[in-house]
Amino acid sequence: MWLRRAGHTVRTFKTTVDPKHHKVAELLAAGCSVDDIDPALTLRQRMLNRVLPYQRQHTRRSCGERVLTRGLRAFEPHLVVVSQGSNYDGIAFAEVCRQQGHAYVLLSQKAVDFFLPLYFERTLAQRAYATARRCYFVARHNMVLTEQQLAMRLPAAEVVTNPFNVPFEALQPWPAAEAEQVLHLACVARFEVLDKGQDLLLQVLSQPHWRARALRVTLFGAGHDEQALREMIDLLDLHETVRIGGHVRDISAVWRSYHALVLPSRNEGLPLALVEAMLSGRPAIAVSAGGMAELLTDNVTGFLAAAPTPQALEEALERAWNQRARWPELGREAARRARAAIPADAAARFGERLLAEIAG
Repeated sequence: MWLRRAGHTVRTFKTTVDPKHHKVAELLAAGCSVDDIDPALTLRQRMLNRVLPYQRQHTRRSCGERVLTRGLRAFEPHLVVVSQGSNYDGIAFAEVCRQQGHAYVLLSQKAVDFFLPLYFERTLAQRAYATARRCYFVARHNMVLTEQQLAMRLPAAEVVTNPFNVPFEALQPWPAAEAEQVLHLACVARFEVLDKGQDLLLQVLSQPHWRARALRVTLFGAGHDEQALREMIDLLDLHETVRIGGHVRDISAVWRSYHALVLPSRNEGLPLALVEAMLSGRPAIAVSAGGMAELLTDNVTGFLAAAPTPQALEEALERAWNQRARWPELGREAARRARAAIPADAAARFGERLLAEIAG
C-alpha cells in the first residue's frame, strides 16, 4: 500500500483470493490488481488428468505457476516481492521469476525448526535464496535457522519489521479493576494450532488450580482450527475460563480491556500480536519460539516459556500469576522497549528498501 500511495504501479498475485476480505478490498480500492494463483482445476483439466502420466498432470500448483508466468510476462515488473508465510513456501514462485529473468526479493514471515525442504526440492530452495536480490526475514532467529537448514550463508539477508495496527505512541491506560479482581488474558493468533499452540494453553487451563483462579482467557482470531478449538473447550469443560472472541480488526479495542497477552506458539517469526501488545503497554506470557525472545525479555517485559510444552507454558504462567501485581510496571517497560526497537514507519522503511533495490 505504501508503494501504491507513493505513485508506483503494483500488481498482486495471491493464493486463494477472497474478494470480500478487507485487505483485498483495500488493495483493489487503491488501484492494485489482484490475481489468484491458486485456481481450481477446470473440468477439461480434470478429465485430461485421467489419461495424462503423473508427471504431466494438471495440479493447482502448476496452474498457479502458469498464471504467474503469464502475468509477469505481461506486467514486466522492475522488482518482484515473493512474500512467504514461512521460509520455503514461495520457492516455486521465485523459480518462475528466475527463469523469466525478473529481479526478485524473498520475504519470510516464519521459519520452523523441524521443517526443511524435501530432498528433491533442496537444490531449488538453495538456488532461490542464492539468486534473490535480497532475503528479508522478520526475526534474526528465522534468518540464522534458514542459513543452517540450507547449509549456506546469505550475505544479502537482513531483518525487517512488519507494519503494525496500533498507534505507536498511544500507551493504553491500565484496565479498570473489576469487583471480582479478575485478570483477563488475550490470546491473539490465527486459529492454526500447529503453529500457534492454543491447544497447549487449553491443556494448562484445564488443571484444577487454574480453574479456581480469577482468570479469564479469550482466544481472538480466525482460521481452519476454530471448530477443533471449540470442541477441545467442550471436551475439557472450560467454558467458565475460556471463550472464543473471533477476529477483531481494531486490536486497540482489545488492549483497552485486557491485561496481558498470552502466546503459546510452536513456530513464529516476530508476531505482530506481541509488537502490538507491547506498544499498547501490556506484558506478554509467551513461548520462546522464533524471534519472540528478540523483543520480549523474561521477567522484565513479560514471561518466557522455555519450550512449546504444557509443562514449560505452565511454569511461565505460574510465574506471571505470582507476579501479577507487577503487570502494569512490566507493561510500561514493554512499551518503552518496543518503541526503542520497532520503527514507527515500518511500511515506509521497507518500501524505501525496495525502491533502493530497483534503483540498483
